[in-house]
Amino acid sequence: MPQPPRDGRWNELAKDVAAMADTRGGLLIFGVRDKTCDLVGIDPEQVNDQQYSQWIRNHVQPYLPDITFTTLPSSDGTTSVLVIDIPASPMAPHHVYGTAQKDKEQQAAYPELRPLGSALNRPAVLDGEIVALDSEGRSDFERLQSRMGLAGSPAKAARMAERVPAHLILFDAVFLDHSLLPLPYTPRRALLEILGPDGACWSTPAAVVGHGAQALEMTRAAGLEGVLAKRLGSRYEPGVRSRAWTKIRHVRTADVIVGGWVPGRGRLTGLPGALLVGERHEGTLRYMGSVGTGWSDRERTTLATLLHAATVDECPFDKAPGVTGARWVLPRLVGEVRYASRTRAGRLRHPSWHRLRPDLTPDDIT
Repeated sequence: MPQPPRDGRWNELAKDVAAMADTRGGLLIFGVRDKTCDLVGIDPEQVNDQQYSQWIRNHVQPYLPDITFTTLPSSDGTTSVLVIDIPASPMAPHHVYGTAQKDKEQQAAYPELRPLGSALNRPAVLDGEIVALDSEGRSDFERLQSRMGLAGSPAKAARMAERVPAHLILFDAVFLDHSLLPLPYTPRRALLEILGPDGACWSTPAAVVGHGAQALEMTRAAGLEGVLAKRLGSRYEPGVRSRAWTKIRHVRTADVIVGGWVPGRGRLTGLPGALLVGERHEGTLRYMGSVGTGWSDRERTTLATLLHAATVDECPFDKAPGVTGARWVLPRLVGEVRYASRTRAGRLRHPSWHRLRPDLTPDDIT
């Protein structure tokens, strides 16, 4: 038996197979021994036609059972080509996973999730989300941020995995021995539950059928972000935002004090591109974040007039935010914003402007 190839040696072949299957299928022809036709990153002295064939059997046929391939030698035996007949497949983008270098690095970023593959013990593509949980079992984006950007630092990723373990929440099955894309959500979900992928670092949360209003209220009371509603007959649509899936976020509101603004660009020159807002805290104005969406054109123009009239030179916040191009105003304008949640430092996440509050003064904000 030929020796298995080392990681990264098959990147180009995997990408080409996936690209062909992602369109209409067809023939791919590769030079195996002819050095002028080598694939990038493959050493012809170490990789031969047997290893190509073995790689296809082990890593492609489980996902593309109808793929066929053959090796055609030259008449003098000095060169050979590999001919692969690839069927069209909507699962093609998933064929490359685990072979491309960036995917190897991504796996290194979350080492605690790597055992999931062997736990499943079968070819599978599952859909889910990586989160970091707080002490009450809720997703905490701030904690997750400490795990991001470590794909190229496996040693640091391993240390952080001990301090802030990641958790994979699985909510759909796309491939289990064969493609599940033609199936509606209900049987896909049933197959996922039969598979039962639950472990210390991954889980499959329960799905609630019906009772949408009650489910939404329960998530609000639990301090969760919201719910994801899926039509029971919906099919999985790779790479698109399906209209059959709707994320319903809980929206919170807060009264804020405007302490500055950042001018817009282009057609927004002279108008606010973002407002810098804060709240009263121990007699000072504490920065809460930048709000850059939610206005109509008329509201933006009204705000521009009010901001220009309130211009000052000194920053009104207790600690000046590091915002390039910021302009400061007297902290007398009060507005209402919507937001998803707040960080531990008090910053707003996903804020949007709702309205001016001319009925309130900064002294009314506690």
